[in-house]
Amino acid sequence: MSVIANEVRRATYFDSIVLMRISRQVAGMTGVAEAGLMLGTPANKDILREAGILGPEGEAAEAGDLILALRAADAAAAAAAMAEAKRLLDAPKEQAATSALCAVRTIRSAVRELPDANLALISVPGHFAVAEARKALALGLHVMIFSDNVALADEVAIKREARARGLLVMGPDCGTAIIGGAPLCFANEVPRGDIGIVGASGTGIQEVSCLIARAGRGISHAIGTGGRDLKAEVGAITTLMAIDALDADPATRHIVLISKPPEAAVARVVLDRVARSAKPFTICFLGAAGLSLPANARAAATLKAAADASLGRAAGDAPAARVRAHRGSLVRGLFAGGTFCSEAQIVFAQAGLPVASNVPVPGAKPLAGAPEAHGLAHTMIDLGDDEFTRGRPHPMIEPAVRERPLAAALADPATGAILLDVVLGYGAHPDPAGHLAGFLGGRNGGPLVIASVTGTDADPQPRGAQVEKLLAAGVTVAGSNAEAAALAVTAVGGA
Repeated sequence: MSVIANEVRRATYFDSIVLMRISRQVAGMTGVAEAGLMLGTPANKDILREAGILGPEGEAAEAGDLILALRAADAAAAAAAMAEAKRLLDAPKEQAATSALCAVRTIRSAVRELPDANLALISVPGHFAVAEARKALALGLHVMIFSDNVALADEVAIKREARARGLLVMGPDCGTAIIGGAPLCFANEVPRGDIGIVGASGTGIQEVSCLIARAGRGISHAIGTGGRDLKAEVGAITTLMAIDALDADPATRHIVLISKPPEAAVARVVLDRVARSAKPFTICFLGAAGLSLPANARAAATLKAAADASLGRAAGDAPAARVRAHRGSLVRGLFAGGTFCSEAQIVFAQAGLPVASNVPVPGAKPLAGAPEAHGLAHTMIDLGDDEFTRGRPHPMIEPAVRERPLAAALADPATGAILLDVVLGYGAHPDPAGHLAGFLGGRNGGPLVIASVTGTDADPQPRGAQVEKLLAAGVTVAGSNAEAAALAVTAVGGA
């Protein structure tokens, strides 16, 4: 009979990425059926309860406590797994004690240690993030809020407070930025240059900055805004301040704006500000139509087009050879990046092909049921959506999240091509292409697999080596996500 084991560490916080990785390591141990390490919030308790690993001790945990929960085949396996979980949790502390890094407990203490710092990165549970951001603003720091689950009203309030102080708030849920050449959170190693980016999309910033880098140019700054900044309630506060900053920056020659379509009134405000600049702009509002742009701006329908426009020439690698599907007529897109999912839908719409998706893009059908069960249309799935990551790591961190829907797409005789994104850089899995190649290894026939690889050769996972692993596994590799989507269109007989 299986054994459930719980242990609670009072008032203990670890980054969710660390906890997810430890959970997966423990779950892979012999005799362990399931494992989860989570803060004791009501939502997290629901996840552990549904997984069948929450015991009485875990039930009693409070929101600021850390729950170690697992189910094992017997008491010995449970004890061994719990001991390993505790060892892995304590390892970062042991490493910090012997490293040159300075461990502090408060933002004020950090400022005393680094008096010249001017930016604080906040990555704590959402209900604590605003309080920490306010502490940083009071100390005169710009703020990047990586945390999600922050109420919209709190976002509005904190951004207004920052604006009054002349400080920038990137986020909440801001996953990517490059400030002064320093990549923050999920970002890539790109050279300094004269193109500035303002993005409400982390993967959008990554794609455009990497295409620019691979074309031999560089980025002055890439400022993330958080995905809700262009909502009417927020009013593009960070976007407008970021435009002001890049407009005043003598090192920035060209500015790229990346977002899903903003609400009409917000778009007018943003474009009016663009019109007052003497610098050229590229506007990539994915899925937007009929925008009236000022004379110094041009529209880009895709991220690839945005990179091309900022460079004044084509970006990316040499176009991949066109391929044809040898079975099936449908495309299954399985994405780690929500913006890549949206961009692929746009490419398909331009080709006149209907798409069902869990990402709202004008003209797309809502996806009903599991992606592999939606057999009547091309499908584009954002596997980083909350529906798929609740209690599990993001697919950029743990590519195994993609395995179940990928296996279903490979087995479906209606599938002619599978469209994937592989995202490199800081914070991402150390070898996503190797993992994918291992999963695809030994295939004999089946649908085409077409992928794009977002990254550079300076990344922790050098892009060239990642591409070679995919090519060796029989994957067709395109130079950009938009090109990969276009290849998928032609592969199944589209325009």
